Amino acid sequence: MTNQPRLRVAVPSPAFCEHPVLRDELLRLYPDAKLNTELRPLSGPTLVEFLRGYDVAIVALEKMTEAVISELPELKVISKLGTGVDMIDPLAMARRAIRLGWKPGANALSIAELVIGFATLALRQMGSLNQQMRNNAEIHNRMGRLLSGRVFGLHGCGHIGQHVVRLLSPFGCTVLAHDLADRSAFFSQHGVRAVSFDQLLERSEILSIHVPLTQQTENLYGAFQLGRLRPDCILINTARGELVDEQALYEVLSTGRLFAACSDVFRGETSFTSKLVALPNFFGTPHIGGSAAEARLAMGRIAIEGILDNFVPVPGTHPFD
Repeated sequence: MTNQPRLRVAVPSPAFCEHPVLRDELLRLYPDAKLNTELRPLSGPTLVEFLRGYDVAIVALEKMTEAVISELPELKVISKLGTGVDMIDPLAMARRAIRLGWKPGANALSIAELVIGFATLALRQMGSLNQQMRNNAEIHNRMGRLLSGRVFGLHGCGHIGQHVVRLLSPFGCTVLAHDLADRSAFFSQHGVRAVSFDQLLERSEILSIHVPLTQQTENLYGAFQLGRLRPDCILINTARGELVDEQALYEVLSTGRLFAACSDVFRGETSFTSKLVALPNFFGTPHIGGSAAEARLAMGRIAIEGILDNFVPVPGTHPFD
């Protein structure tokens, strides 16, 4: 790679910069790359100041908004650590012909394994029971349910959903899926039953969300949709917090109209202080879906490749659809 252009690379992402292998691999290729050595989240003016004068930004959860991009006239490439692009403004990129380094699937298995962990944890009420033990409380209800044989619903069956299907194979679950894309070949091969959104809500004993955050999907799981879930259902969200109305979810969990919920994502994610966390039938994690060592390394290497392997995104098309 001796003929690389002399691009000025800046990495505000703490998730990338805290990984020693990724740091070393990037600096071997771009010795003058700027790293966020303080490992603190950057946004708005502090993000602009960090990226000012650089051609390439490697970002993870940093919000590359119109306001940020407009202040960075030198920026040519945004390369993404991870697959979610809802924090990047495609219109602002298109207006400036800024290129996107992005590939799907690197963290899919990591997230899928977390989904299986959530499902078994909630079915056996492990979060609540563990808390009771920590509090030296008297334990009355130790009864749970098996994952084996459950009706497992997937809202979205792309890279992550398909890994979930493969991991579920030994458990003999009935797997339902609702997806706007044509997944018929995969469904046929793995015995997945395609259903409508209404059927997914009404039939799933476990429902795992795997759709991107768009204007159409924000608050998709509101009071009406949550009210249609089976009372014994477990809702799992490893996609984006904004897909679920957190107040409506709190209501159905706290009143016993929904058995349990697990989430790795929260609205805004400036902090993880949602009142959901205090509920005994809610289990949360601080966005660790891609935080497996193997997944982080794969995502980071894709982000490095994206410095040169990239494209001008078209708003309204994949991955901004």
